Amino acid sequence: MSHSDIHTPVLLERCVELLAPALTRPGAVLVDATEGMGGHSEALLERFPDVHLIGLDRDTDALRIAGERDGIAEAVASVRASRVDGVLFDLGVSSLQLDEAERGFAYSQDAPLDMRMDQTAGTTAADIVATYGEGDLRRIFERYGEEKLAGRYARAIIAARAQAPIVRSGQLVDILIAATPVAVQREGRGHPAKRVFQALRIEVNAELAVLDRALPAAMGLLRVGGRIVVMSYQSLEDRLVKRVFADASSSTAPAGLPVELPEHAPRFRLLVKGAELASDEEREINPRATPVRLRAAERVVEAA
Repeated sequence: MSHSDIHTPVLLERCVELLAPALTRPGAVLVDATEGMGGHSEALLERFPDVHLIGLDRDTDALRIAGERDGIAEAVASVRASRVDGVLFDLGVSSLQLDEAERGFAYSQDAPLDMRMDQTAGTTAADIVATYGEGDLRRIFERYGEEKLAGRYARAIIAARAQAPIVRSGQLVDILIAATPVAVQREGRGHPAKRVFQALRIEVNAELAVLDRALPAAMGLLRVGGRIVVMSYQSLEDRLVKRVFADASSSTAPAGLPVELPEHAPRFRLLVKGAELASDEEREINPRATPVRLRAAERVVEAA
């Protein structure tokens, strides 16, 4: 199977369009902070062959596949820079993770309950389901899954694991379906496991905490004229990105100050209004683009 068969990059042309003005400088440096299988990076390197690319990813399988693309490994090894010109974040679960059943990300496929993006270390979803108390399970289902039945699902998991270990995704799905009232299932809220699986994945990989650190750090590396593009796939991520971008693009001048001093000027300007969505055409071609929310910004003031 070819790389293109495994993964279709989301909003590819729009990402290239937004990053392009920042990548025309000779020796421009681009950071793909969620390299995945390198689809966006490959397209950007084709359009801008002189760009030095740094590819980062927590998924060891994704890095292996991305490394097979010409130029990426060499660009990462050769770059020695203190400032960068472009940054791309393509958040969420990749096609590779969803399609490989043994990773345990998809509630539609029975597999070991793993969900780690970095399979070499860390706590698995099975560990969490086996060891978290009812209160902690309810907390993550509410916070990271925005699940209205969080308490009910937490109690069902505690009761089920007292009878037998929950080690496979199929077991967990059966428990959640059984715990969901028939009336709720008829409401069309989606699969009963959807929000719980999202919450477990975020908890396993500390996704929001990592993003909350990584996003400001990446923005701090951008030179004036440098651009950042972020694609989110669920509301919690998008809210975090929105907040960070809003802070960076707002004046820090005290209220009532008659003249805005240079040190209070916004450091960034927003490149898109609100969050952009995929077109109907792209959603039809690539269903995984359906939930995407794209935000982008450009540095206009040098970092302190």
